[in-house]
Amino acid sequence: MNTLVRQPAPAFTAKAIMGNDLLNEEFNLELYPDKFVLLFFYPLDFTFVCPSEILAFDESLEEFLDLDCEVVGVSVDSHHAHLAWKHTPVDRGGIGAIRFPLIGDLDKSIARKYGVLSEESVALRATFLIDPERIIRHMAVNDLDLGRGIPENLRILKALRHTRRTEEVCPANWEPGTAAMTPSPEGVTRYLKDARS
Repeated sequence: MNTLVRQPAPAFTAKAIMGNDLLNEEFNLELYPDKFVLLFFYPLDFTFVCPSEILAFDESLEEFLDLDCEVVGVSVDSHHAHLAWKHTPVDRGGIGAIRFPLIGDLDKSIARKYGVLSEESVALRATFLIDPERIIRHMAVNDLDLGRGIPENLRILKALRHTRRTEEVCPANWEPGTAAMTPSPEGVTRYLKDARS
């Protein structure tokens, strides 16, 4: 798998079930001008780890939206399956009324473009953070049985926004309100000295 970080996000047009349950037959990333997009792939509807992730993204959706970031899910299921899954109650294995789009990738072309299609079958649990210029700035890929952590996705988004606003870079475990550093030998030395005192 080749990294797509620092590359333009592969373009696509696909059918998606929107947060209001309406079908968008020509969904694409250009629907979100001047926004970050967190595009995440998951293996299949009506499975086990997948609903836990989707519900966790939905629980944190306001935090993403407050950071000018849209959340979009993709799997190799059809848009019909997505809608049926949304109409299935959570206590019966469904996802209920989640508020972000789910893209149908039945021909697996989007997963293929993003390099996350596993054995021509399903997408791995892949997450792509795309900036407003449609450049991929972060990607993470988990195996099928490993659910992702939503707080880390939010932390990375906040770090990216910080680096875009300032001339600073974000060190390990950076959180908003903690020290960042200038990208110079002096900046690193100052940061390390302050961090250890």
